Amino acid sequence: MQLIRTICLYCGSATGNDPAYLAAAQSFGRLLAQEKIGLVYGGASCGLMGAAAKAALSAGGRVIGVIPDFFDDREIVAQNLTELIIVKSMHERKQTMFDRADAFVALPGGIGTLEELAEQLTWIQLARHDKPVLIADIGGFWRPLLTLMAHMRNMEFIKSTHEIPYLVAERVDEIIPMILKAASHRKQATNSELIGKF
Repeated sequence: MQLIRTICLYCGSATGNDPAYLAAAQSFGRLLAQEKIGLVYGGASCGLMGAAAKAALSAGGRVIGVIPDFFDDREIVAQNLTELIIVKSMHERKQTMFDRADAFVALPGGIGTLEELAEQLTWIQLARHDKPVLIADIGGFWRPLLTLMAHMRNMEFIKSTHEIPYLVAERVDEIIPMILKAASHRKQATNSELIGKF
């Protein structure tokens, strides 16, 4: 049984000013298709979001878009996806993306990307799920956030008893292997716990 069937991607609806971000999104989409791992994302055709989806589809991948109905005038809804889910709110969008995903990846993006990533990190900290969460630090984009989280630990706002087990990759080709390894360790730990009960 495949441990990771679908990965949720959080990233910008813009491409940013570094060509490395666009290249990373396209490469990630292709790699997902090659590994036969589905992509669930925010459903837009623009920015890094659209680039990853188009790359995955072009490589024969499975892509699920989830977009609120009020984005009709603000974002161009992606076409020709494997599945497009229209929802009523941002809360429903995030919950649907969570429900359809086995892991989460954050590429560069803006406030929305940061908010989605922070929510998953919070849910892990509160033991609401144990799905792998990976921060793709392409070109050092997320380094200020990683520094801030280290500062939070030093100031004892993130205590060792509530550590957040997120992954960090600096290259796109590291992302899927790291997630698969984390999922395998999670499965082994779960099996050990079950064996210990008998």
